[in-house]
Amino acid sequence: MLGDFTYCNPTKLYFGENAINGLRLQLPNYGKNVMLVYGGGSIKKNGIYDEVISILKECGKNIIEDAGVMPNPTVEKLYEGCKIAKKENVDLILAVGGGSVCDYAKAVSVSAYCDEDPWDKYYLRMEDVDNKIIPVGCVLTMVGTGSEMNGGSVITNTQQKLKIGHVFGDNVMPKFSILNPIYTFTLPEYQMVAGFFDIMSHILEQYFSGEDDNTSDYIMEGLLKSLIHSSRIALKDPKNYEARSNIMWIATWALNTLVAKGKTTDWEVHMLGQAVGAYTNATHGMTLSAVSLPYYKFILPYGLKKFKRFAINVWNVSQDDKSDEQIAVEGLKQMENYMRQLGLVMNLSKLGVKESMLDGIADATLIMEGGYKILNHDDIISILKNAL
Repeated sequence: MLGDFTYCNPTKLYFGENAINGLRLQLPNYGKNVMLVYGGGSIKKNGIYDEVISILKECGKNIIEDAGVMPNPTVEKLYEGCKIAKKENVDLILAVGGGSVCDYAKAVSVSAYCDEDPWDKYYLRMEDVDNKIIPVGCVLTMVGTGSEMNGGSVITNTQQKLKIGHVFGDNVMPKFSILNPIYTFTLPEYQMVAGFFDIMSHILEQYFSGEDDNTSDYIMEGLLKSLIHSSRIALKDPKNYEARSNIMWIATWALNTLVAKGKTTDWEVHMLGQAVGAYTNATHGMTLSAVSLPYYKFILPYGLKKFKRFAINVWNVSQDDKSDEQIAVEGLKQMENYMRQLGLVMNLSKLGVKESMLDGIADATLIMEGGYKILNHDDIISILKNAL
């Protein structure tokens, strides 16, 4: 394990078919005014909205609704939510939805009482929170981001063509999250498999860093093997509770900061994907799937030892009569086959990216320093061209 670290995760999870009972247990800990945050209204069709409203009323809460959170929450929507939260003197923000809704709720929680423009303060200057924070709770309806148990919050500025994530500290993490795998059953297949790859990408972003004998890597290999197995089952049978519950649990542990311990971590795939998302508004998991293999093929020579281990321990690639490079390349080939089985987007052109956009996307891509190679502008352009 590399370096010194501190680990704390204050989010309390309620998991399983009866997880919603945790909401009844948690609500008495907060004031009367609850801001109910959700997206386009699917929770009204599947009954989750009625269930949550019933519990809020049962607990005597005053409900303030903030609907219409888009898949890539915008800074304009953030400003709107801040006004509502401050005007209504909100005591708790309850996010009911997927990662975007949870991200948005956390952004509002730190921004409502911010004296400056929160976009400038938190997303451009990446400063810490020094103002009042409204507590957040989550009822998860889509898995992938891990936002239910971390401090991450991604916001898009469409005018500036920037999509930026800020990972806040323990004080911004959700106070509690409700995880019922059944709530994810009605998700369209496209969104479901995009979520599967988002999970995989989160793990790989942390895995492909460092070369020491790190316990975190062993944990991630187990998570990856479980994800691959369960996602194949879920693709054929989306209502398979065992598979969907495993995937929900993997998603949470993929990005709740545990497996990052002792790691430098990479995150360049996410920077590439988010830059693409800022230009196309495409589904997050699909932007990641489109750029991942071109990126990993580009950095493979610099992290050959880990890519070889990935091939052997995750994809069961045989070592017989093969060079290290051949083994590593075969691992990525197995990953590509798996991605195609899921029906993931493999090319940026399918997301609406044109060659004329590549310079702008490259300029919007933040450069990270924790992986096997620090990219420059020309590297990014090369990767994006290979992803087209």
